[in-house]
Amino acid sequence: MLHTLLRSPLLWLTVIGLGLAAVLPLWVSGYILGLLTVAYYFGVFSMAWDLLFGFAGEVNFGPTFLIGLGAYSAGILNGHGVPIALCLAAGAAAAVIGGVVLALPALRVRGPYFGLTTVVAVLILQNLIVVFAETTGGEIGLTVPDVISIDAATNYWIALGFMTVSGLILFAIATSPVGLILQASGQDPVEAGALGFNVAKHKLAAFCVSAVFSGLAGALLVFYMGTASVGTLVDVSVGVQVIIAAVLGGRRTIVGGVLGAVFLIAAGELLRPLGALSTFVVSAAALVVILFVPAGLLGLLTRQGQRA
Repeated sequence: MLHTLLRSPLLWLTVIGLGLAAVLPLWVSGYILGLLTVAYYFGVFSMAWDLLFGFAGEVNFGPTFLIGLGAYSAGILNGHGVPIALCLAAGAAAAVIGGVVLALPALRVRGPYFGLTTVVAVLILQNLIVVFAETTGGEIGLTVPDVISIDAATNYWIALGFMTVSGLILFAIATSPVGLILQASGQDPVEAGALGFNVAKHKLAAFCVSAVFSGLAGALLVFYMGTASVGTLVDVSVGVQVIIAAVLGGRRTIVGGVLGAVFLIAAGELLRPLGALSTFVVSAAALVVILFVPAGLLGLLTRQGQRA
């Protein structure tokens, strides 16, 4: 098994990628580090989404529901003087609680109905943020008094470390017997149930795991940005970016979500001079990859590695 692992192109691509990421602060500007910091957090969002959809087969169109719960819970508590560490824990806990509340009734339906339920959850959260504007900041946004650090390199290391640990845990779950059960449940829940597996329990567990990392990443992103708003964290379009990043990087790979997120953030920034046209170009490029390279960017790279 160890021999097979050592010959895996995915392993060596990941090691090389992390090695390059580790030395970036030595020779790139703080501006680039800032972009990558955001990309790493979005990578965690995409990896967490991939566990739920890529393996469990649940069509979640509202990843920003979990992200928003974690981000706003942490930000609101910090505004009341709660230390950052406790705010981060509370953000993750709020996402898990909200995820369970959403998943218990939603898992009774399948396919597009579950996806529709998650979209409605995002819209409800958006409305609640606007209605309770005195607490949440409403459409203007919520400003948090504390930040983890003002140093670009420190924020970069935190994001890189969190992304690495999250990826290792999520990948370990996905490749464990639990991951195999999730795949079987996603492909044919009736047959998986007939084999004696508790499909609902495993999917609920996947939803909770996804919620932990989404909520915690959302809370960390708030303390990096210093603010939270509907447009940057809870909007449906943000959720679409998370989904595109996961599919673009490589569905059912976990770590592909990071590659997709970095690609989207970098491409969007490089094409910024094009103005509104940049969104179209990036979206078109992502669509071409998704249509003609179903395995995603990571699948393309590993395939080339195997040929070599």
